[in-house]
Amino acid sequence: MKSQSLHKTILLLLSIVLIVGCSRENDPPVNLDSDNDGYFDQNDNCENVPNQDQTDTDNDGLGDACDDDDDNDGVLDSEDNCPLNPNPDQLDSDNDGVGDVCDESNQSTEPQFPCVNGFADIYPCSNYDLMSNIPIDVLGGPGSEGNDSWGWTDPDTLREYALVCTTTSTAFVDITNPAAPVYLGRLPTATVNSLWRDVKVYNNHAFVVSEASNHGMQVFDLTRLRSVSTPQNFNADAVYNGFGSAHNIVINEDSGFAYIVGSDTFSGGPHFVNIQNPLSPAAAGGYADDSYSHDAQVVTYNGPDLDYSGREILIGSNENEVVLIDVTDKNSPAQISTISYGNLGYTHQGWFTEDMRYFLLGDEVDEINFGSNTRTIVFDFEDLDNPSFKMDYFGPSNAIDHNGYVKGNTFYMASYSAGVRILDISNINNETIIETGFFDTFPQHNNTSFNGAWNVYPYFESGNLIISDIEGGLFVIKQN
Repeated sequence: MKSQSLHKTILLLLSIVLIVGCSRENDPPVNLDSDNDGYFDQNDNCENVPNQDQTDTDNDGLGDACDDDDDNDGVLDSEDNCPLNPNPDQLDSDNDGVGDVCDESNQSTEPQFPCVNGFADIYPCSNYDLMSNIPIDVLGGPGSEGNDSWGWTDPDTLREYALVCTTTSTAFVDITNPAAPVYLGRLPTATVNSLWRDVKVYNNHAFVVSEASNHGMQVFDLTRLRSVSTPQNFNADAVYNGFGSAHNIVINEDSGFAYIVGSDTFSGGPHFVNIQNPLSPAAAGGYADDSYSHDAQVVTYNGPDLDYSGREILIGSNENEVVLIDVTDKNSPAQISTISYGNLGYTHQGWFTEDMRYFLLGDEVDEINFGSNTRTIVFDFEDLDNPSFKMDYFGPSNAIDHNGYVKGNTFYMASYSAGVRILDISNINNETIIETGFFDTFPQHNNTSFNGAWNVYPYFESGNLIISDIEGGLFVIKQN
């Protein structure tokens, strides 16, 4: 009896195994990637056609690569004169084959408010028109404030984009038509909100740091903006966690290194990161010998001091002095020299002239501490081992100066409540600097206060200037 019972049990178990085995033969393979695009079929919105970006313009669950009506307007892409923007009426006023809703030739590029008799709308101005303005609550959400900014020009399409930091996120705006900017969305903070966020660009990627705790460095592939048709919240493509919080990021595009300053590493001194592969940033050392660095510029030097030709030089604005460091050898950075100045408040930020002879510095609190008008300190860096004071330039009001950048013979300075000031520095060798224009984004006053223009970006080939304003958001201006 026991033998018969055991025999029946074995037969039953074999039957179960055969049934399970046969049923599993009919199950779809787990983690199959039919089109080899890096997305498993169960997560792929176009499983038989490679589409690594997973773009789905009309959010219908079907990727554009295999969607024959990307904008879901009822007109097939093959017949649609604007396939990524809904236009069921297919209006084409100039009969150029491009629908009116996406035909930039039909859009005016005239300024929304020309500078006439000293004003562009409500904003005091001189020689610069207001092309457009996007309010801060659009960029960062209700209750947000603006801070830093930078720009990117798409090398393939030549479209221009403003990257605007806010307390909550980093916003992306297409300003190719400066009179009709298009808000594309935002990259939210990695952790919590912060008054300080900074962004720079290298190799078509944005690199974002913040004083938010445990934020690290976000990396965002800017080419993703090419396919955006409706505003969205983005995710970072990579995050570097070699530090937590940081005040600023500096990038030398010649070398492919980022320098994180004011972080919780290296006593606040520059933290080196190799970003030559943007999506795989790698720690490369740092420099802690000269304490906290608030901001910096890093260049591959080709100025008048031939002793340092071809060397990678960091000029740090370190609260109470300017520090010059040779950072060519990341394993052995070396101080070159330091320099301070009179009526020192807070050594904030500075920029080389294009010939690398002079360095223009802003002190953020000298106007508060000493009651002077806006002051720019100019140093002579002809000999990097022995830098010297050249001159002070004083502006027309007692507004606080913030970030400034040089392009050609022009110095563009964000000056908080006085907006952006444009200075001719072509005769700086003879101690002459002349204001040639301005645009005041904070019309209430020009007092010594932390309101108004935080940053200006002057490097678009088009001549468009973008201003990030604490209360006012993004301003796009242009010389008239």
